[in-house]
Amino acid sequence: MTARIEDITRQLLSEIGENPNREGLLETPRRVAKMYAELLDGYNLDPKSIFKCFKSDDYDGMVVVSNIDFYSLCEHHLLPFYGKIHIGYIPDKKVLGLSKFARLVGIFSHRLQLQERLTKQIAETIQKNLRTKGVIVYCKAKHLCMSMRGVKNGSSQMRTLIKTGVFNKDKSLVMQFMHQVDTSSEAKSHEGI
Repeated sequence: MTARIEDITRQLLSEIGENPNREGLLETPRRVAKMYAELLDGYNLDPKSIFKCFKSDDYDGMVVVSNIDFYSLCEHHLLPFYGKIHIGYIPDKKVLGLSKFARLVGIFSHRLQLQERLTKQIAETIQKNLRTKGVIVYCKAKHLCMSMRGVKNGSSQMRTLIKTGVFNKDKSLVMQFMHQVDTSSEAKSHEGI
């Protein structure tokens, strides 16, 4: 597959009017193939594989993991979008190791994505494999397809929020989560959720 991506990159360089044989571009096809292998390695990873859970019979408060950096490629233009993901959940006798949340975000963000789907996949996978009382995932991202092309609006951000279980029933938990992720000013805008 790497050789084919290199060939396609050479063809693309020619099509846009470049000379793929000039000095500065000689290694570009190899670099591009290597880059795509790295940016899209989430297709080769199984999200279930990261769920090493620990018993936690006596803790039933909210667990929040905030400010998980991510980078992904928009499936519409193959341009990056990036930002932070915040995850909260209420355990039901099991908790997940802290680093596993970043790994899970990495698995799903290293695929061609939509931000809405990314947010939902993370929430549903945690709910399904950890069997929590409820999960909430909040994602805030900048999309280069909006900044670099089209309307060229570089200051806009997209925000997505998915809730399951008790977070759908108890608005005070949503507010508590929003305050925990240091988005207190945004928490007021979520009062109607």
